[in-house]
Amino acid sequence: MKNFIKEFKEFAMQGNVMDMAVGIVIGAAFTAIVTSLVDDIISPIIGLFVKVDFNNLVATACGVEIRYGAFIMAIINFLIVALVLFLVIKSINKANKLGKKPEEEAAPTTKVCPFCKSEIAIDATRCPNCTSQLEE
Repeated sequence: MKNFIKEFKEFAMQGNVMDMAVGIVIGAAFTAIVTSLVDDIISPIIGLFVKVDFNNLVATACGVEIRYGAFIMAIINFLIVALVLFLVIKSINKANKLGKKPEEEAAPTTKVCPFCKSEIAIDATRCPNCTSQLEE
């Protein structure tokens, strides 16, 4: 049991797990910001054009209220979060590429036999497939 606890402690304190925990906390805070943006700014602006507050759109069926307006706002929340994450990841990938030099192509390790057209080692003097003598 002590070994299990020790292994779990090592796992929980790894950098990847801690980074993930920080990411989740920041994501939750970011979600609150986006929700506020949609509920307090975007929803009223959309309401100006359609003369309806989306959060108050409700359909009643058999005595059950279906709040489809809140669902529309949740979809808008999702699209905004997805767009922002896309832009952040795209910019991070672009920044990572700026610091790197383009990799040089590695020297070829194979060549094509001129007789049988099979791929062989570049330093071969005889083709292992057709046994033809190769020029150097």
